[in-house]
Amino acid sequence: MPFSSAASSVPPRGGVGLKAMHYHTVIQTRPDIGFFEVHAENYMGAGGPPHRYLAAIREHYPLSLHGVGLSIGADRPLDREHLERLKDLIARYAPGLFSEHLAWSSHDAGFFNDLLPVPYTAETLGRVSSHIDQIQESLRRQMLLENPSTYIAFAESTFSETDFIAEVVRRTGCGLLLDVNNVYVASTNQQWDPVAYVEAYPLSHVQEIHLAGHTREADDKERPLLIDTHNRPVDEIVWDLFAHTVKLIGPVPTLIEWDADVPAWPTLKAEAERAEAIMLATQSETMRHATAG
Repeated sequence: MPFSSAASSVPPRGGVGLKAMHYHTVIQTRPDIGFFEVHAENYMGAGGPPHRYLAAIREHYPLSLHGVGLSIGADRPLDREHLERLKDLIARYAPGLFSEHLAWSSHDAGFFNDLLPVPYTAETLGRVSSHIDQIQESLRRQMLLENPSTYIAFAESTFSETDFIAEVVRRTGCGLLLDVNNVYVASTNQQWDPVAYVEAYPLSHVQEIHLAGHTREADDKERPLLIDTHNRPVDEIVWDLFAHTVKLIGPVPTLIEWDADVPAWPTLKAEAERAEAIMLATQSETMRHATAG
């Protein structure tokens, strides 16, 4: 059954991932920022300082909750205890958006540190769709699914990534989180056209965008290899791809992900302001063209 989204409570502005090093700055200065996003797994304890700070910040800002531990693509049942903790966290903070990854990270032996890709097959489609159905039924709300950053392709895949994601949406009614940096990383690594990827994506279902920095390396044949590191400013070519995306779908909540080597608050805020400026400029351009027409 379809579930409604609370996306209207998160404005189509630039936001940032909330980091402990910025708690005091945010609480004391109340910066003009569109929203904050937090990783669900960082707040699954019952109490302590992280909850006190997050509760104080939640009083003044919209919140997006981003999960990394449900392992939606794994060939095993969902972790019901993890899902219950997630349900409690959502009830506690009422985030406007909740998202998870098209990936897997769990095995019988435990959890991996990385978000691992899945083959795009009918079997995987059924498993991923079933897991999303279970998540949405349990949470009683819509989930957003994020496209992955990938480095290799599976020989057994029978769907393109965009077609696979579109079919998941059709089957489950989930929404989408479009990570534009992931699009560029995967497109470079797999020699796709990133613009064509965006234009083939089920854009009408996108409710949030992620932007992040990546590291440029080379493989053993000296071909470009991009790593999704989240440890530096957004690359200029990703900004360009973001602007193209916004021209197609209009402004949506857009998050700056910066998870390693996190900079001082002004640097992080400036990235969010740039995202917002691009959305405003694109919207103004669209309105001018509509008026001229």
